[in-house]
Amino acid sequence: MPGALDGVRIVDLTTMISGPIATMMLADQGADVIKVEPKTGDLVRVLGPAKGDRTATFLAANRNKRSFVLDLKSEEGLTALKRLVATADVVVQNFRPGAAERMGIGEADLRKERADLIYVSISGFGETGPYAKKRVYDPVIQALSGLAAIQADRDTGRPRMIRTIIPDKLTAVTAAQAITAALFARERTGEGQHIRLSMLDAMIAFLWAEGLVALTFPGGEKHAARAQLSQDLIYKTQDGYITVGAVSDDEWKGLCAALEQPQWLEDERFNTPSGRVVNAPERLALTQEVLQHKTSADWLSVLDAHQVPCAPILDRTTLLDHPQIQANQIVDEHVDEAVGSFRLPRPAARFSGTQAEVRRQAPHLGEHTAQLLAELGYDQKTIDELIAAGAVANYG
Repeated sequence: MPGALDGVRIVDLTTMISGPIATMMLADQGADVIKVEPKTGDLVRVLGPAKGDRTATFLAANRNKRSFVLDLKSEEGLTALKRLVATADVVVQNFRPGAAERMGIGEADLRKERADLIYVSISGFGETGPYAKKRVYDPVIQALSGLAAIQADRDTGRPRMIRTIIPDKLTAVTAAQAITAALFARERTGEGQHIRLSMLDAMIAFLWAEGLVALTFPGGEKHAARAQLSQDLIYKTQDGYITVGAVSDDEWKGLCAALEQPQWLEDERFNTPSGRVVNAPERLALTQEVLQHKTSADWLSVLDAHQVPCAPILDRTTLLDHPQIQANQIVDEHVDEAVGSFRLPRPAARFSGTQAEVRRQAPHLGEHTAQLLAELGYDQKTIDELIAAGAVANYG
């Protein structure tokens, strides 16, 4: 069945992670996403384990797209891009601020091709300010947004990075939501617009409701470091690690019963929600002392029986075998002639009427160049001439 965004065409000029994952989410939901690449391809094609011109990361960030290789420094390549934009609803780019304008593909340039275009600019830090022109990767945003400080070691205070690219992927989700909102607004008004989004802004907005909440009221800044010293809610058992959380009074009563520690209910440090927060180090240390004497399975069984939120700490080798993850059927098996067998998660959101789906795997570099040129009205003779001149490349 057609996806929710069937009929929407997106020109994807982005590379690396934040832009490609954003457009892939929209492609999963039915959009026709054209990935415009230079002759060398997206850098992610060569970062990490690869089979041919596709790495595992490239497969995970670019499915459901078609690859169109253009030399945008050539007049013919730029002309082909503009012909493509005239047929598109959305253009997404994540060049450093000012680069798209110098290339002749800024908003003003491309809006001449389609007046109601939705033009999206993704940057690291924003388009103004002292960091606007700096190169950026995920750890830089973790550092500048406060995320690394929030993750500081509670004993030494040393900041720590999260070992996955949270800002990149959070920016992708934010961009995808913003694009669908702009498409909805255009349906009502008939007008396109320019969406500007920085990784730094996306991360600070995301962290605020919990990690940066102490900054909400002026004067609260002195308490902002308190969360950085909080415990990590990971407990060692006889044979592994689990997490256990008890926030409400009912959950606290359940935890005390499960751990056979009724005296904690009368302890003035822990008999109110605020007290349990203020005295968290002592509370969690006592909990750890009890949990270390039985296996993870033993504790999870009794905690579940008392309706206490809990789970095992899964690693990459055990995650796929967990019954809840299997029940969700979130990970699909695929077979590709060039790659062989591989796994990818399905689109996370399930639609009852316009289901998102994997229609094609991530493309080979330039796999669809000739096909797209033909769709844009180029005849075969002209296509051959453009390929021979190096203005485009067709490797499919």
